[in-house]
Amino acid sequence: MKLVFATQNRGKLVELRALVVDLGLTVISFEETGFRGEIVEDAATFAGNARKKAEEVSQLTGWPALGDDSGLEVDALGGAPGVLSARFAGAGAARSDEANNRKLLSALAGIASPRTARFRCALALARPGAPTVVEEGVCEGEILDAPRGSGGFGYDPLFLVPSLGRTMAELPAEEKNRISHRGHAMARMRPHLGRLAKALQPQAG
Repeated sequence: MKLVFATQNRGKLVELRALVVDLGLTVISFEETGFRGEIVEDAATFAGNARKKAEEVSQLTGWPALGDDSGLEVDALGGAPGVLSARFAGAGAARSDEANNRKLLSALAGIASPRTARFRCALALARPGAPTVVEEGVCEGEILDAPRGSGGFGYDPLFLVPSLGRTMAELPAEEKNRISHRGHAMARMRPHLGRLAKALQPQAG
């Protein structure tokens, strides 16, 4: 009853495991399958990248795979960094949260609040012999001019959830999972995962 999560982001893996813990699925990382390659995220949309990751990992492993692509869309930047969120600061700074946050603040210097933005997440579920399913979730917010909080990862310290008056990095993990873009996408994906878990259960007799 294994589900491969097609990501190398440890923060995303921790969040996903918490979101599906009650479904009886064992979530393993791409690395835990023994594969050491990297899937090129070259699609123009989050949904396209999520689908590509899920389908390639499922094909490579023979197991059901869940692909995730998510990031930040800032209105004042025309929707950037978008699908380039993890690489916003440039190839040399890829996967560096601190560098990406510095570039975001620099890009928004002089732009008055509220600096509206949203986190968007696309999840794609692929399995051998079945059509791929894609679901999306969004969390609306604003970008602060300085980081707050020590939790989360990525742009969380700069992303204020106005209704709560706190950044994503200031929220307990359980609350973040409930209101986040990934949480909303997972809520839509859960029925599909529930059917998958049921299909993978050993048949009685």
